[in-house]
Amino acid sequence: MGFGLLVGVFFAAKWHYGAQLPSVASLRELQLQVPLRIYTRDNKLIGEYGAERRAPLHYEQIPQRVVDAFLAAEDDRFFEHPGVDWRGLARASVVLATTGQKSQGGSTITMQLARNVFLSPERSYVRKFKEILLAMRIEDELSKQEILETYLNKIFLGQRAYGVGAAALVYFGKDLSDLSWSQVALLAGLPKAPSRDNPVASPERAKERRDYVLRRLRDLNKISALDYEAALAEPVTVKFSLPAVEVDAYYVAEMIRAEMVARFGEAAYTGGYRVTATIESHKQAAANAALRDALIAYEERHGWAGPEKQLPASLLTENADSKGIGNFLDALPTAAGLLPAAVVDFDGTKLRVLTRSQGLVELEAGDFKWAGLSAKKPARRGDVVRIRRDGERWKLAQLPNAQGALVALDPRDGSVVALVGGYDFLLNKYNRVVQARRQPGSGFKPFLYTAAFQFGFSPASVVLDAPVVFEDANLESAWRPENSSGDFKGPMRLREALVQSRNLVSIRLLQAVGIDYVRDYVSRFGLAKERMPRDLSMALGSGSYTPMEMARAYSVLANDGFLIDPFFIDEIVDPRGGLVFKAKPKVACPECAALIVDTAAGTDGRPQTPPPADTLAPQVVDPGMVWMVDDILREVVTRGTGAQARELRRGDIRGKTGTTNDETDAWFYGFNTQLVAVSWVGFDQPKPLGRGEFGGKAALPMWIDFMRAALKGLPEQTLPRPASLVEVRVDPRSGRLLPEESDGGTVEVLPSDRLERARSEAQRAPAEKSVGEDELF
Repeated sequence: MGFGLLVGVFFAAKWHYGAQLPSVASLRELQLQVPLRIYTRDNKLIGEYGAERRAPLHYEQIPQRVVDAFLAAEDDRFFEHPGVDWRGLARASVVLATTGQKSQGGSTITMQLARNVFLSPERSYVRKFKEILLAMRIEDELSKQEILETYLNKIFLGQRAYGVGAAALVYFGKDLSDLSWSQVALLAGLPKAPSRDNPVASPERAKERRDYVLRRLRDLNKISALDYEAALAEPVTVKFSLPAVEVDAYYVAEMIRAEMVARFGEAAYTGGYRVTATIESHKQAAANAALRDALIAYEERHGWAGPEKQLPASLLTENADSKGIGNFLDALPTAAGLLPAAVVDFDGTKLRVLTRSQGLVELEAGDFKWAGLSAKKPARRGDVVRIRRDGERWKLAQLPNAQGALVALDPRDGSVVALVGGYDFLLNKYNRVVQARRQPGSGFKPFLYTAAFQFGFSPASVVLDAPVVFEDANLESAWRPENSSGDFKGPMRLREALVQSRNLVSIRLLQAVGIDYVRDYVSRFGLAKERMPRDLSMALGSGSYTPMEMARAYSVLANDGFLIDPFFIDEIVDPRGGLVFKAKPKVACPECAALIVDTAAGTDGRPQTPPPADTLAPQVVDPGMVWMVDDILREVVTRGTGAQARELRRGDIRGKTGTTNDETDAWFYGFNTQLVAVSWVGFDQPKPLGRGEFGGKAALPMWIDFMRAALKGLPEQTLPRPASLVEVRVDPRSGRLLPEESDGGTVEVLPSDRLERARSEAQRAPAEKSVGEDELF
């Protein structure tokens, strides 16, 4: 009678509570909270975002010794019971009834899974009963292998590690398959109290639990006597290993994180997405080093700003220990390559400083010469400074006040291969590549010249370089623009004017072509028309654009006239390897464009299939105009304002310096057919960089250092000269065509359809004025 009543109560409770329980069918689709991980194109980790560390595995990927160890520790009859180990549960109940003590053995792995997934952490008999009901349902829905796979992937094992795959990486820096018996047993001992017993928090407790699991394995005959003794003797050593960022590309990682959240919401952090960026690790590393070296060089040119801080008086006493100083230094913000250090003493010729990681470091006079430290301008004990590694030595440094940016694109498809938005993302997250709109200065001139060539000018056209004054009722005083050199050279061919970046020639050229014509034409390069001023200052680059926008515009000059769209995500993959997104950029393809024309004309007689039009970027500028500007920019880097770039010893480099009023912004824009890179130096709150800090001095060295590494091993490539251009000889002073039989003058190029006009102009009286000579065109 009593037994029947007990059975009746059980089924009544089952019916009552069972109706309140969730369906366990969702376990098959259980989404583990796997973090977002971002990699370079060559598979180097650059970012991980998410609260939980996970590395999910399929059951077939989990080594048998791991299965054996967890079953020995938690549920050795797992493959025999129906989700509830009635024998173990009865044993635990008897112990509880007779001693009042809860004993281990009541919860199976299936019950633990039910509790972790579906139930609250409360401790009550009702919850335990629900746990039993859910465990039985789980066993009906899933196979033993599916249950174990889910459990081993979801279980919390301390240090934010969820699942055995993540725990192996966090505690030992190894894949699960590479763990020893000792390490496997240590992990299997963690579920009971993962926060307390893990080897980082308490190596002693972790060893006790490990040894318990090893004894259980031996009792169950799952480990040989020899392996058992070896595992017991193995010391508990931990290589606490978080997923290490392998390449410093924090600015790019943040751009991708924001894009992923925009696409997927908060699921971006838990959905296990793997994103491959377009960044290439060796180019990114080169960009980081180039930018930081350029800003350090700028700081050294402008002198010592003084100590960053002072040690508190309590740390300057005789009894103060190095540990306290180290703790103070640790609290300072980290900066790429610049270690905080406290001055111990300075005698005018040697500077001794104390650091946390390097201990006591001694600097010779040459290591701080740039700062001008001396007996009259000393460093004092307790000054907090920065030092940086330079080869085998340490040198005095300081956190840069100026900032910089560098971005590099593949002009053939717009993929961003390197991007640095500032000195250090961890110091300042403002991404100057995409957020800072600054005046491009003379970097705007190549686009003006391209418009002028399309309008009818050529590199041989002569324009006057002389003073000019503009009266404007909207201005308090007349505008008197000058050349950066302060001199004037009279009539000049446009080739020479762009090579030497003559401001007054550019202004007169814009005046001759027309402001509205130039604004309309230059917008073809992807530069927003509304940000170009409707006045003659536009010729000097007084609009406002980001480094990314300028890189895109220069890509048109690098790829024969095609407008590409920059992108930085190559593909997105879900946790099961399914392709969620794959970039399909429209590409610049001069050969394809020619193929489409040839096919339409039907002149070559060969069967050809043009590529689909939707795979090609639009060709927005005539290749002839592009080639003429490119040819001038080639001379900018061989004999003009960018001549320092000759040290790259490449014949396929083109470029242009850019400097704005009072040296507020310093730029260099350079490229070949395979790579476009733009570098910028300035202050976040615009102010002069200092006398002489032109683009060729402040920004060009950064660009050179980057391109030296980025182009290493790549063969030279140049754009072929279009058939629409012809070589002619011109008078270098007047720019007029010389007779065909002449072997003097200088060689120039111009569109063949303008040849007759040029011949006609050459026959006019030599006294005819150049553009601007009497302010008439």
